Amino acid sequence: MFLFVDSNLKGWVFVMNAFKRSVLAESGQQQACDVLQASLVTLLDLSLVLKQAHWNVVGNNFRSLHLQLDEIINTVRNATDEVAERIVTIGRAADGRASTIAGQSQLEVFPEGLHQVPKMIAATADCLKKAIDQIREGIEVMSDVDPISEDLLIGIASQLEKHLWMVQAQEL
Repeated sequence: MFLFVDSNLKGWVFVMNAFKRSVLAESGQQQACDVLQASLVTLLDLSLVLKQAHWNVVGNNFRSLHLQLDEIINTVRNATDEVAERIVTIGRAADGRASTIAGQSQLEVFPEGLHQVPKMIAATADCLKKAIDQIREGIEVMSDVDPISEDLLIGIASQLEKHLWMVQAQEL
């Protein structure tokens, strides 16, 4: 079987042989990859959003939130790698291109400019919650399709939920 990855790159056609051995039945591959790809897009956008917040937070307790955002970014970036590698393990190509992220992300556009700590905390918590919701939707689908991918998404959701708790605890 041949998989055409992209044929619109200035006349180049990339053709890749599919793996000889698949970890999933063909019937579940597409569904699993669709869920994982949506999660990848969300996580990649979340890492960019969090970096935007990290760079542009100002005010009292700036340093604390600045450093906390780096911790969350590390978690999210590790998760993007795990999800992308799972897609490829299943036998499909992961797509982390900027145009894909911009066109498919479900996250709200993050506010530009410098913002005081309380506003950044609220905006960060909102983005984390949206990402968690999207990943939890994927977990539900994966329960019938691929328990390994389901477990991966559960682990990611668990880490993000802990970060959400720690971020929104600062709003009280």
